[in-house]
Amino acid sequence: MIRAGLTGNIGSGKSVVASLFSLIGVPVYNADEASKKLLKLPEIIDKIESLFGQEIAENGIISNKRLALIVFGNPGALSKLNALLHPLVMHDFNQWILSKMQFPYVIMEAAILFETGYAKEFDRIILVSCPDETAIGRVIARDGVGRDQVLARMQHQIKNDDKALKSDFVILNDGSQMLIPQVLSIHEKLVKENH
Repeated sequence: MIRAGLTGNIGSGKSVVASLFSLIGVPVYNADEASKKLLKLPEIIDKIESLFGQEIAENGIISNKRLALIVFGNPGALSKLNALLHPLVMHDFNQWILSKMQFPYVIMEAAILFETGYAKEFDRIILVSCPDETAIGRVIARDGVGRDQVLARMQHQIKNDDKALKSDFVILNDGSQMLIPQVLSIHEKLVKENH
């Protein structure tokens, strides 16, 4: 079985691409969703409170807004959070795979595979790419945030061109090419590769 990582910078449309893979029957594991579930576990809440203080939780639940305010402005805090969560997400992914062994390949959708060094855990990397200005417009429309907030988040991400050089497949999501043919082409190659 091939372990494929699906990644892309904020606003690239990787969730749309992940849903297309899902529609054609490929098991897709969402690292963000897994992280959110982990943040609800009492032992993880305790560890996060010890890292960032008791005020990070509200009624015994981690406040995503407070956490985002702390980590997105502070690279040190972000790397502490990643060091705690990413090994747990990878462990959960490896457990999840065990029930998917009949498939030729599985995908983990994760925004920061290269930034965390976890790209090396995968057999193939699929990058969803679009120009920065397209991504900024999408995030502003989707999240209702200002341009400065989007740029602040983008600062923590490796540039698209650098990621493309390290990826096995690049899906261009700038509106000039249809996504479905690109997804199907990669799907065919990965299925063939596994036989």
